[in-house]
Amino acid sequence: MNAQSSAAASPAGASDSSLAGEIWSLLADLAFRTLRERFAATAAQFDLSPPQAHALKSLAPGHPLPMHELAVYLKCDPSNVTGIVDRLEARGLVERHAAPGDRRVKTLVVTEAGVAVRQALEARLSRPPAALAALPPEQQRQLRELLRQLTVGGAD
Repeated sequence: MNAQSSAAASPAGASDSSLAGEIWSLLADLAFRTLRERFAATAAQFDLSPPQAHALKSLAPGHPLPMHELAVYLKCDPSNVTGIVDRLEARGLVERHAAPGDRRVKTLVVTEAGVAVRQALEARLSRPPAALAALPPEQQRQLRELLRQLTVGGAD
């Protein structure tokens, strides 16, 4: 048994593995539960469902988006987009227009009211959570550097 395999089989190796597992579990919880809950709560503050908020965020002001492309972005069936867009349109946040080259294709345009809600939604979503903001600056820098290493290093 060489030094590497001996270290991997040792309790310290197991400890390192369980530490990495705990870190991964915490990151997954942050990403999948906490962020999803925060997104839903923030969308609700604007009287939007999460799919409506995602749809609104996907519409760049001044850039019409075909409804079928919105379905791809939302990862849903195009028939589901109709209901989402109906509710956004009823609130005056988006408008449907016929595509210039093919009147059968409907494009979506975010209205001025939609731009205002979209900007406010994005501003609120980009605020760091209180727990992160409360970390001392040095810990924030350390966390940033560690996360950069994980993302640049290519976590698999």
